[in-house]
Amino acid sequence: MVSSVSLLKQLLVGRPVRSDRLQHTLLPKRIALPVFASDPMSSVAYAPAEIMLTLSIGGLTAYAFTPWVALVVVLVLLTVVASYRQNVRAYTSGGGDYEVATVNLGGRFGLTVASALLVDYVLTVAVSVASGINNLASAVPFVAEHRVALAVAVVVALTGMNLRGVRESGLAFAIPTYLFIAVVLGMVGYGLLRILVLGHEVRAESAGFELRTEHAVTGFAFVFLLVRAFSSGCAALTGVEAIANGVPAFRPPKGRNAATTLLILGVVAASMFLGIILLARYTGLVYAEDPATQLAGAPAGYQQKTVTAQLADAVFSGSTAALVLVTAVTALILFLAANTAYNGFPVLGSILAQDRYLPRQLYTRGDRLAFSNGIVFLAGFATVLIVAFNASETRLIQLYIVGVFVSFTLSQTGMIRHWNQLLRTERDPARRRAMLRSRTVNGFGAMMTGFVLVLVLATKFTQGAWISIAAMAVIYLTMRGIRRHYGQVARELAPRADRPMPPSRNHAIVLISRLHQPTIRALAYARATRPDTLAAVTVNLDEDDTRALVREWERRGIPVPLTVIDAPYREITRPVLDHVNAIQRRQPGELVTVFVPEYVLGHWWEQLLHNQSTLRLKARLRYEPGVVVTSVPWQLAYTQTRNRPGQPRPDRPGEGDRAG
Repeated sequence: MVSSVSLLKQLLVGRPVRSDRLQHTLLPKRIALPVFASDPMSSVAYAPAEIMLTLSIGGLTAYAFTPWVALVVVLVLLTVVASYRQNVRAYTSGGGDYEVATVNLGGRFGLTVASALLVDYVLTVAVSVASGINNLASAVPFVAEHRVALAVAVVVALTGMNLRGVRESGLAFAIPTYLFIAVVLGMVGYGLLRILVLGHEVRAESAGFELRTEHAVTGFAFVFLLVRAFSSGCAALTGVEAIANGVPAFRPPKGRNAATTLLILGVVAASMFLGIILLARYTGLVYAEDPATQLAGAPAGYQQKTVTAQLADAVFSGSTAALVLVTAVTALILFLAANTAYNGFPVLGSILAQDRYLPRQLYTRGDRLAFSNGIVFLAGFATVLIVAFNASETRLIQLYIVGVFVSFTLSQTGMIRHWNQLLRTERDPARRRAMLRSRTVNGFGAMMTGFVLVLVLATKFTQGAWISIAAMAVIYLTMRGIRRHYGQVARELAPRADRPMPPSRNHAIVLISRLHQPTIRALAYARATRPDTLAAVTVNLDEDDTRALVREWERRGIPVPLTVIDAPYREITRPVLDHVNAIQRRQPGELVTVFVPEYVLGHWWEQLLHNQSTLRLKARLRYEPGVVVTSVPWQLAYTQTRNRPGQPRPDRPGEGDRAG
């Protein structure tokens, strides 16, 4: 009979899937694209806005550089995509940047990459959900009033969908992702057609506002502002590395399919990103960090809409239906963008757990062949960030992209060394030319991403990037500590060359609280093990109860001596431990087996009605060297019938505080 917990789990997650069905969960490219690439595609909803927000500080002079900053961001995006196409062909196990850095640069660099990616994946969920809430709040005031609660609810919903399995979540996310691509490209195409071909005047609602600044930004400050805007726009690159970590989820040939998906991702994301920037330029859209003080000519109480919302309103001539469609689809894709992290984080966590850097619980798959524990861990950390930063997209994005550029740079550096090692032994001219081309691509990628990393650290460190760096350091040290612990345990458990001698004698004691059926069964079982000595032990917590037990023991003529030990402080753990230690002192090096009779309850809440002293005692005895603890269960009648449908359940389940 299925328990209530198992039934609830099946309703939420689905029926368990056999391990041999794993092959059927592999993804074709049309499903892998929305599963692994929704994050960089969705970044076109906030990355252009972040560039504009930053440049607005410098007034119209700086704001005019928006297209050029965006063009450099797209150049970096295409470079990273080209570089990772080499990665996924060379490394198909799913280790991604972690594997590349570990194999080619060493374990410390690999662990640095892993800590950076783990931080970035958590931030991907937090930023995507917060950005989606912000877009939805532009059209629905209720969302703005309950920002944090709704953001947490979205994380819970995404977690539930991913716990149902990668293929199932991919099917659920495919339609919204492709709809978003169609809506954005359609809006950009239609808007540019009206402006450039038909000659229509298409103006954003903010086109008539004047962007002003209190202080002119010149010289080094102006250059620094441009660099800071570029680093904010590089949020568009996050998520590219997830495909490298998700190669095992692709259908064969895995490497080639992953590389093709990366190419599609780069072309589509770059087209949408540049399209929005150009359309914003042609419509005169103005987007300010502080609209109340920076936008001259704005009406009193003006609420600044998101970039995509303003563009939709302008391109479709104020159509409410079009505005709602664009806003809703944008918010939805931002929510689903978190799915990139939901597929990257658990896979990376599983590999790290296999290498003994993370808890072993993250290594195994759950009922639906997804890495369930990793999914839950990711959701928990992202929820903490959302609550801590009040679901503020602007505050969270300052922590973003540091980790991903650390992994980009080290991964591309590792790929250079990978090709150098292969070129030393490769003699085929055609293959050498292909390797040289790949090394050139990875070399250019390493140089560019390293340069961007320096810029990001310089411009974002005091804005919040230091938090990400501190988190990376903590995770790095934690993983080193976990690896050290697993290594210590493995060394102590390893079989030794010298065969250990078994203990010469076994002294058994049975813990007794009262004389009932669990006690009798425990005594019988202890005698059946044929120990060298056997005694029953009871703790004197109540004089009357103890005398009654002794009389009943003698009346029944039980052939096992009963020892009564005092408990001056009315608890059983310390007296029992002292008694066991006394036996060990008398017979050093010999084994003491403690038999604990206990009965099995049918419901979890029934545990609250019974004394838990036995559980505490067993837990404490486990740390005593030379002591073996054996539980002797007694199944109450109603617990047996409730697991066999069709049999009546007793009305009285029995009573008692402690079986032994």
